[in-house]
Amino acid sequence: MIRLGNIWFRGNFVQTIDILLSDSTKALAQAQVDAGRFNSVSEYVSALIEEDLTLQDQAKLEAMLVEGLESGPATPWTREDLVEIRAEAMRQYEARKALKTV
Repeated sequence: MIRLGNIWFRGNFVQTIDILLSDSTKALAQAQVDAGRFNSVSEYVSALIEEDLTLQDQAKLEAMLVEGLESGPATPWTREDLVEIRAEAMRQYEARKALKTV
């Protein structure tokens, strides 16, 4: 069972989540807190989620690198390539900026 809720924390609304853990899993998490590696079980679980997201990002990057390597021989960049790359970067920047102001 997972139960969600919202609380005010450090000047922001954050979502809370209750997770049922087996006794052994809860003991493992508490041992990390008791060892001083984390301030709370919640912080430990958050760190695990962040680590998982990082691993997913690394896997995506590796897949993109392999795709690039398998796409054929490299060719020199042209001025037009750089103009297109800059334009795409600006489009992405403006899109993210617009999302933040909503």
